[in-house]
Amino acid sequence: QVQLVESGGGLVQAGGSLRLSCAASGRTFSSYAMGWFRQGPGKEREFVAAISWRGRGTRYADSVKGRFTISRDNDKNTLDLQMDSLKPEDTAVYYCAARRTGQLFRVWVLPLEYDYWGQGTQVTVSS
Repeated sequence: QVQLVESGGGLVQAGGSLRLSCAASGRTFSSYAMGWFRQGPGKEREFVAAISWRGRGTRYADSVKGRFTISRDNDKNTLDLQMDSLKPEDTAVYYCAARRTGQLFRVWVLPLEYDYWGQGTQVTVSS
């Protein structure tokens, strides 16, 4: 089992930047593909970005492509999401998620495909 704790959320003006981090503990972090999801008010949880277990594969939702960057440090057991050019519609609770895998490049984009979740961190973008 792996435990995930997000940090870095906050209030930012439109056009600004935030960097979210997810600290993982428990089993070997590098054996897990990771993802970021978000859930806005009254909305379902949606995919934001994903990265393969060694970081060689990434995928982004169209809505964040070119603005967000996902990365991981397997030595430090951390997952990051750099968010630039933030928009009010990016306002949501952001969650990191983990899925155990042995596939080097594969990423997953559906919430049900992930095994472990953090508690979330709030990101609010004001206009």
